[in-house]
Amino acid sequence: MHVLTVIDHPNPNSFSHATAQHFIAGAKAAGHTTELADLNAEGFNPLWSMADIDSDGSTTIPADVRHEQDRVARADAICLIFPLFWWGMPSMMKGWVDRVWCWGWAYDLLDDPELSVQKNCSGLLLVPAGARSDEMEDKGYRAALDTCWTEGTFGYFGFSPRRMELLYGSTGSAPRREALLAQSYDCGLTLPPPAPA
Repeated sequence: MHVLTVIDHPNPNSFSHATAQHFIAGAKAAGHTTELADLNAEGFNPLWSMADIDSDGSTTIPADVRHEQDRVARADAICLIFPLFWWGMPSMMKGWVDRVWCWGWAYDLLDDPELSVQKNCSGLLLVPAGARSDEMEDKGYRAALDTCWTEGTFGYFGFSPRRMELLYGSTGSAPRREALLAQSYDCGLTLPPPAPA
């Protein structure tokens, strides 16, 4: 498979970047080819604009969005990596989602509102989170994120299968962080193929 990893964190020495490095190493060990989209390092513009609104999803797509869509089109699997930020995505990743997965290219809502117009891709979210798992589970945050992202947004992406791995306690002790990086490696190593169309 060809695996696209998209990361949003401005600090190249962050735990999110270490997560990406370990995930990619696992994917390579499994024999996959890999591609990294480092949104901050590449200067992706996350601002939704009139050019995006005026796009018809096929012929008038802004050049920077088309570049990202070409990356997506090459991929058999896509992993999004970003820290949990105010119970959501940081702005660069949110802007990438808003602009790249646009109407007419990713979905059209005409035939089946649940159906992506993109080919099936194996999809994974690796999300470092400072909170402990019991804090996330007990207050319902994990279930809310699953509903919003896994069952909602990423269904339009054609991610099948798809799952979210919250890397709980990523601001914790060194042994905890090492365990999370090993988990990230395993996610790359065991990434499932896309479901048949």
